[in-house]
Amino acid sequence: MNNIGQHIAQFIGLVLLQVLILNNIHLSGYINPYIYILYIMLLPTSYSRTTVLLNAFVIGITIDMFQSTGGLHAAATVFLAYFRPAILRLISTQGGSEFEKADMKSIGLGSFITYTVIAVLTHHFILFFIEAFRFSELFPTLLRALASTVFSVLIILILQFLTNRSR
Repeated sequence: MNNIGQHIAQFIGLVLLQVLILNNIHLSGYINPYIYILYIMLLPTSYSRTTVLLNAFVIGITIDMFQSTGGLHAAATVFLAYFRPAILRLISTQGGSEFEKADMKSIGLGSFITYTVIAVLTHHFILFFIEAFRFSELFPTLLRALASTVFSVLIILILQFLTNRSR
């Protein structure tokens, strides 16, 4: 399958997984796993910032349409996409230029876990803070972001192990 076909299949698969299964998981009112951002995290590093931002907006607004959240997911996902190069430079030894893709197989388990935790925590904090939209909710929002990040990272790691094993 060509590169565009793989991206389309990954987009559809993650959106369906998010909408049909994960949107129905709300543990203790604090844990809401959002793994659709894996699509943005796995885009090739050679893509221009504009391409990554547009992809982020499209997947975010798609999730917003299914959840009727009026752009919350689009905003958080575009924020993540904007800071993705900085996160990759942070975990990289050569400024993020030594790998073409940021998947577990390309960057290694340790770097992928670090990348995933930073990316997911960034996305979740922005998403939940925009949703609460007040500083008085800072600590509950942070707790919710941390709890959701742990669960989301576990699901993302499982997905990466399953997809890397099948290849």
